[in-house]
Amino acid sequence: MTNTDKSEQDRVLIFDTTLRDGEQSPGATMSLSEKIEIATLLDDMGVDVIEAGFPMASEGDFQAVSKIASLVKNAAVCGLSRSSL
Repeated sequence: MTNTDKSEQDRVLIFDTTLRDGEQSPGATMSLSEKIEIATLLDDMGVDVIEAGFPMASEGDFQAVSKIASLVKNAAVCGLSRSSL
């Protein structure tokens, strides 16, 4: 266990999957501009981690995750991945 102050121990981190998981419903798609708008709002609200997509799923997803990562100022941006056996 590391030494952290009490306020850090009590902090809840928010990991949002809206941009990736939100497109998993049939018929649900978001344009790049919609994804950027959502990512910006999540960042402004103080979300700690934004899962921006599944970059290996398509070139469009790769570009969206890259663009979001370059625009978001505070949140960590990540993408879903899988291992290849």
